Amino acid sequence: MVLAQPQPLTLHPAASPARLPDNGKRFFIWTIGCQMNEADSAKVAAMLQEVGYRRTEVEQEADIVVLNSCVVRQAAEDKVAGKLNALIKLKREKPETPLVLTGCMVTNQQDKLRERFPHVDLFFDPSDFDQLQRVVPELADLDDDLLQLPHYYAPVGEGASSAVAAFVPIIYGCNFLCSYCIVPYRRGKETSRPQVDIVREVERLVARGVREVTLLGQTVNAYGHDLSEKTGLADLLRAVDAVPGLERLRFLTSHPKYMSDEIIDAMADLPSACEHMNLPVQAGDNEVLRRMRRTYTRELWQERIDYTRRRMPGVTVATDIIVGFPGETDAQFQQTHDLLEDVGCDKVHLAMYSPRPGTLSARWEDDVPHEEKLRRHHILEALQERQCTERNAKRFGETVEILVEGRAKGRWSGRTRGNQLVHVADDRDLLGHLVDVRITRTSPWYFIGEPVGSPR
Repeated sequence: MVLAQPQPLTLHPAASPARLPDNGKRFFIWTIGCQMNEADSAKVAAMLQEVGYRRTEVEQEADIVVLNSCVVRQAAEDKVAGKLNALIKLKREKPETPLVLTGCMVTNQQDKLRERFPHVDLFFDPSDFDQLQRVVPELADLDDDLLQLPHYYAPVGEGASSAVAAFVPIIYGCNFLCSYCIVPYRRGKETSRPQVDIVREVERLVARGVREVTLLGQTVNAYGHDLSEKTGLADLLRAVDAVPGLERLRFLTSHPKYMSDEIIDAMADLPSACEHMNLPVQAGDNEVLRRMRRTYTRELWQERIDYTRRRMPGVTVATDIIVGFPGETDAQFQQTHDLLEDVGCDKVHLAMYSPRPGTLSARWEDDVPHEEKLRRHHILEALQERQCTERNAKRFGETVEILVEGRAKGRWSGRTRGNQLVHVADDRDLLGHLVDVRITRTSPWYFIGEPVGSPR
């Protein structure tokens, strides 16, 4: 999954203000990590709103502070530790304010964390929302229906006052044991949610104004294998696509091994399914992939991309790459470079390998020097910038449809069905609208355009 930067959560109210209580209390949520963490934070926020809390972006004003942590890289865990230490002063000034830590940093680590951060009042595992009742007793009064609150998500920024898009977790945990990844040890084994519950959640979201839904999982396309009912991601996509009023449907993160023809065919055939494929490859050399324990080859990954492009001409492709994995030679790195050169992805999420304690690869020698990792990272950055510059320049003058998600620095921002960012200046309130935009300026990373016709 793609790492998000730490940020407070901007949330669409779970109901109109007249229906929600207001007990005068405020909550602050800080989130780092993947989209699954963002979804969990949104769930916490929706629950707190239901019992009368209101969001604040100033932690000193909060009556409860919640941090949602990530440990996929050591740097992420270090940021969480730094944030927790920075909150010691707040706890001294306001000892009655509960400080809560959740996320992957907590799983199987609670005793150690209590010793390390004694000022934290509650540690709870990812998605174990019932634990919040220990510091917010009012949550015990929520009935079962309200406990099924949707996972709201809206972009942070000027104008982001309502939810336009939502993340909906469909499967928790991961059964793969990639040699560099700590997530399976913290999130546990794969557990799929019943299809009926997911569809009901999407229906609630759409009824409250959400127009785009992203289905989430550590391995989202493994969905359904553990359920008694015979179902899979393709079946779920068809069921969610049938929800009246849903405009756009996405899913991530996928594993190449489980990216079946059936799933790709469903993407191509369903009206709401967006023309965007996020399929991490991590490396372009088969020996490196074997040591990563990724369980597929570069040839399989490329064949899945080729089939997707045949079924959906114009589809955009995103992937993940790790450079400098232990033992990666110059020749093996060149294999990664050549694969990306050949495939031509629209977005490459690049990371330099760093040992993660508790993983298999952390036992091996980290034998690629930092300077070499940085050099390889820069080479792939330059390749991506060149390819995206050339590809995007060809779209000058084209008209694209965007879903407007927020406003910043005087411009509205939205994404195409291919998940490409577009900025547009307009005096009208475009939040939540579908807008046709003529591209007037291109760059490697975004487009600028002007509205065409009326927003919908």
